[in-house]
Amino acid sequence: SRGWSELYPPPKTASRATFKLLGLTPEHQAQAIESRISSLNGVLAASLSLSSSLAKVNYVTSVITTKEIAQELQTMGFNVESAVRIGVDGMHCQSCVQSIEGQIGPLSGVLHIQVSLQDSAALIVYRPLLVTQQELKDKIEDMGFSATLPTDDPPGQDISYWRRDITDSSIHTVTIWIVGMTCNSCVQSIEGRISQMTGVKSIVVSLKEEKGTITFDPSLTEPEKLRAAIEDMGFDASLEGSHEKSRPVGSGPSNLSVQQLPSKAGVSNGAGPQATSGSEIKVQKCFICVLGMTCASCVANIERNLLKHKGIITVLVSLMAGKAEVKYDSEVINAAAVTQLIEDLGFRATLTEDNAVTHGKVDLTITGMTCASCVHNIESKLTATKGILGASVALATNKAQVQFDPEVLGARDIIKIIQGLGFEASLVKAGFKNNLDHTEEIRQWKSSFLLSLVFGLPAMGLMIYMMVMDSQHQEHGGSMPEEQNLLPGLSLLNLAFFLLCTPVQIFGGRYFYIQAYRSLKHRIANMDVLIVLATSIAYIYSCVVLIVAMAERASQSPITFFDTPPMLFVFIALGRWLEHVAKVKTSENVKPTLIVPTQLVTVSAFVRFSEEQVVVELVQRGDIVKVVPGGKFPVDGKVIDGSSMADESLITGEPMPVSKKVGSLVIAGSINAHGALLVEATHVGADTTLSQIVKLVEEAQTSKAPIQQFADRLSGYFVPFIMIVSVLTLVAWLAIGFVDFDIVKENFPGYNQNISKTEVIVRFAFQASITVLSIACPCSLGLATPTAVMVGTGVGAQNGILIKGGEPLEMAHKIRVVMFDKTGTITNGVPRVTRVLVLWEMARMPLRKILAVVGTAEASSEHPLGMAVAKHCKEELGSSVLGYCQDFQAVPGCGISCRVSSVEHLLQQQSECFLLPGATTDESSLLSPNEATSPLSYAVLIGNREWMRRNGHHIVADVDAAMSSHETKGQTAILVAIDGVLCAMLAIADTVKAEAALAVHTLNSRGIEVVMITGDNRRTAKAIAAQVGIRKVFAEVLPSHKVAKVQELQEKGLRVAMVGDGVNDSPALARADVGIAIGTGTDVAIEAADIVLIRNDLLDVVASIELSKKTVRRIRINFVFALIYNLLGIPIAAGVFMPVGLVLQPWMGSAAMAASSVSVVLSSLLLKMYKKTSTELHEVRARGQMRSLRSSQISTHLGLDGQRRSPALPARAREQLSQSSAVPPAPSSQGPSINSVQGQQDRYSLLDDLNV
Repeated sequence: SRGWSELYPPPKTASRATFKLLGLTPEHQAQAIESRISSLNGVLAASLSLSSSLAKVNYVTSVITTKEIAQELQTMGFNVESAVRIGVDGMHCQSCVQSIEGQIGPLSGVLHIQVSLQDSAALIVYRPLLVTQQELKDKIEDMGFSATLPTDDPPGQDISYWRRDITDSSIHTVTIWIVGMTCNSCVQSIEGRISQMTGVKSIVVSLKEEKGTITFDPSLTEPEKLRAAIEDMGFDASLEGSHEKSRPVGSGPSNLSVQQLPSKAGVSNGAGPQATSGSEIKVQKCFICVLGMTCASCVANIERNLLKHKGIITVLVSLMAGKAEVKYDSEVINAAAVTQLIEDLGFRATLTEDNAVTHGKVDLTITGMTCASCVHNIESKLTATKGILGASVALATNKAQVQFDPEVLGARDIIKIIQGLGFEASLVKAGFKNNLDHTEEIRQWKSSFLLSLVFGLPAMGLMIYMMVMDSQHQEHGGSMPEEQNLLPGLSLLNLAFFLLCTPVQIFGGRYFYIQAYRSLKHRIANMDVLIVLATSIAYIYSCVVLIVAMAERASQSPITFFDTPPMLFVFIALGRWLEHVAKVKTSENVKPTLIVPTQLVTVSAFVRFSEEQVVVELVQRGDIVKVVPGGKFPVDGKVIDGSSMADESLITGEPMPVSKKVGSLVIAGSINAHGALLVEATHVGADTTLSQIVKLVEEAQTSKAPIQQFADRLSGYFVPFIMIVSVLTLVAWLAIGFVDFDIVKENFPGYNQNISKTEVIVRFAFQASITVLSIACPCSLGLATPTAVMVGTGVGAQNGILIKGGEPLEMAHKIRVVMFDKTGTITNGVPRVTRVLVLWEMARMPLRKILAVVGTAEASSEHPLGMAVAKHCKEELGSSVLGYCQDFQAVPGCGISCRVSSVEHLLQQQSECFLLPGATTDESSLLSPNEATSPLSYAVLIGNREWMRRNGHHIVADVDAAMSSHETKGQTAILVAIDGVLCAMLAIADTVKAEAALAVHTLNSRGIEVVMITGDNRRTAKAIAAQVGIRKVFAEVLPSHKVAKVQELQEKGLRVAMVGDGVNDSPALARADVGIAIGTGTDVAIEAADIVLIRNDLLDVVASIELSKKTVRRIRINFVFALIYNLLGIPIAAGVFMPVGLVLQPWMGSAAMAASSVSVVLSSLLLKMYKKTSTELHEVRARGQMRSLRSSQISTHLGLDGQRRSPALPARAREQLSQSSAVPPAPSSQGPSINSVQGQQDRYSLLDDLNV
């Protein structure tokens, strides 16, 4: 009966449908069923296969529907299912796939849905009595896609979904070796994740045997998929070979990739709770702030566990931003419940934005618009497009602002729509926001200084003239003789002073007035208030007395203080200008690192099998980006094709490249090594890890309270003090005048009988109090700090320490805690060979020969470890030319293999006694007996234990123990096999800088606590800390947690310095009281820091604190010089010494002002004598006191919560402790660093299974 339909296909007006009859048994008569169906009006033919329970029916669509056929079958006692393959056009990415599956899956009567992006089709198994093909097609079209119904059945292999009940009898078992499990939590996470996969029946994972046994349905999944899924979790997985219980029946796996959707949980049969007719998913989105995530395993843990719950559609977690974006079905679950689910996993979660379709906003420049109708065209086209919420276009500025839903479309789609209308559109470039841009201030103070100088120099010249003349002729006869008066009471000199002072007062002092106003608004009296007060009073008083003298037609021109403002403004503006120049000199621009240079990235669209070049800003979430070897990753994403290594040192600070394969996460800004990758963008633009770090830096810079400078603090007391003294002077002279008028009469210049007694007293009292105000010269006070800072920063620069301005200089001596980053700061940041162990018992091969062969083999390697080995071999052999290497093969995460020849020229100096430090055999220079007949080419294998095992080498216990001893110190041990014989072990490590231990000891000896903070694992961190003598270690810390740690210490009232070099350190550098960057570090770190050490020498940290102490002491001495003059001048001005005949002459004020300013400048110049303490002197002081620490002396804290890891606890107890703590257990007890779990496990620095 089956052959019939194949021989006679239905006519064109007819259609064919396939039904599955549940409950069909061999007892049923196939013929009876066929004839009953065929008898229906409109049915052309029917055929039934008892073995597969499938009925194929050819029918005329205009006469009968599938629903009627299904009803007939149901009346015969069968449950009926049908399948349809609907063509779907318009899908762009996986999110389209998920939304179709999410919307159609829960419909009443839909049993199974599989959507394929590649095939542009959806395979749906449904109950024809509850839903029809046409209804399914309409539903898909309602979502904005175009759908077409087939004229024929789905091909046979697509119906493999129906064959589950048959293939149950053919279940396969496969054993997968799993390397990298460290505790029970790893076992549970693997079992939990894999058991959720489609087609997996059961899984048993053994930690001890390092393997997992999985039983699965071969029609739904395959061993390679299972192996890849385990690798995606960050473990190394390899197939052992499957043990089949029976041959599989039926066709292979479906050619549609099965997307297992979380929302399918309750939709396995039509009778499920969601299968009420016409039910529809109400998709909502919420953002949840998640605290306590430390590595990529936490991210995987949250994503995996949430997706298990009914109603949750997609989960996207960003580690750096500490944020989860969850889409859920609001009919089934609400946002608070989602938050609670995350909390139940042991993280702290708070809901930030519920259901906000986060509106994307884009600003565009549109060219080609000519009139209002163009504007209307664009706006109407945009607003009519699905996903665009609003658009406004301005013809005058050629700008458009569009609000859109990023879930539906992106900036690139919007630009394409506009281009489709015949206009050109491009993104408006956002200017880079730099918090440390001083160009505006420099321009202000420079112009202020130059203006003050132009008018101030003549004023100073006249002042000197006045001082000289007055000292020769008593009582003003010298500088202002009466015959030189232009008008009565107005001398030539006073007019010149007035003309020179006015522009300075108005224009030169403008910025001082602005600053003083702002300061007073906040009720603070700082330096600016003091300067403004002094200059304004001097100027106004001088103008008033001149006008009064002219009004009275006085014969003698009065004493004025017009020389004060120009002098003050010249000195202070110079000080401010110098201060800002000092800051800018060391602030290098940060733009180059932050903008990913890949301006054009290749975006592949799999739907159309095409590639296009797109500007990096236009990459959207879900795009597939092609990253070429050597290119930078433009966005954060997941690898979907290819394998390579990535250098993430820019972000993480760790020098070892990380292996990237399908499913691995990549970070924007990191560099791709040797393989091309296809990456699906998950975070773009401002959401990328790099942008998040830059945002953290900016936040830290803005939230850091500005240090109130010593001068401002002093002014805070000085201003009120001077005001009180001048008021007291006024009151005192008023009192004296009314009690004893004669004293006033004697001392009042040009006493005129016509003026009333009261007026004379008041004028005299005011004159005395104003004199006090104007003599309280803030000039030297204002110069005290800038001159010392300028000299201090100059001295620092000569010693290789760039200091950005006065704040860090004034703060550094108060530091109580110094935090060091590990990689690149305490260590060199590049791997080096620390030991070569010749396995003499196994292979009697001389050391020189091993080095020659190994060096030649590794010379072709691009991996940092390989390069380190090659460099070491070249140095030891004293030759830059090595042998010839062929058949080179590198396996990421394992090692290399090749053939080496032409190394004879390196073996000539055999007679020399040649022994390498660390080589553990005296016979290393001897020849082996078969040396003479040795082959000319060598087969070489270099790699980890796994690589050797794969190539059939057995590793004996003592070699394993030697490797383990290095690995416990955080070093990498690799093995070398030449011609099939294990002959050497090499230990490679990121070595500690020579001066690190001395720097740490010196800081400790000065009472400063030293802490190490690193993203690397606990074991390595502890080993390095022990070498340099640091007792407190924070390991496995994210960049955002470094900031939190700094804040935590600051809240305890401690002043904190942070020393680092990577992008990951920069937020902490910006937040710390003093951020110190290593000069060889990244631009971002150098930009965020306050002090930059050019020489990459940690003793400069000590030197910068020393220099700070010296500078602050010098600033204080300067203030003493400034204040001595004030303390002497004020009583004279107040008239305290008048009875003795000591009256303040105007020239005295000017002379003292100049003298104090000069003494301050000279005092600052003495700082140039500072010499940095030499390394030798530090060593002499530390002699006999420095010793490396034992493991038990170091306290280690993990992650942000800083759970203390007590060294004394046994491993088992520690494991229990870590499992019971609030933070969920990571899949590795070593705790992967920020580089993500898989990165950590794939990394050469953990070249082995970590079972040591």
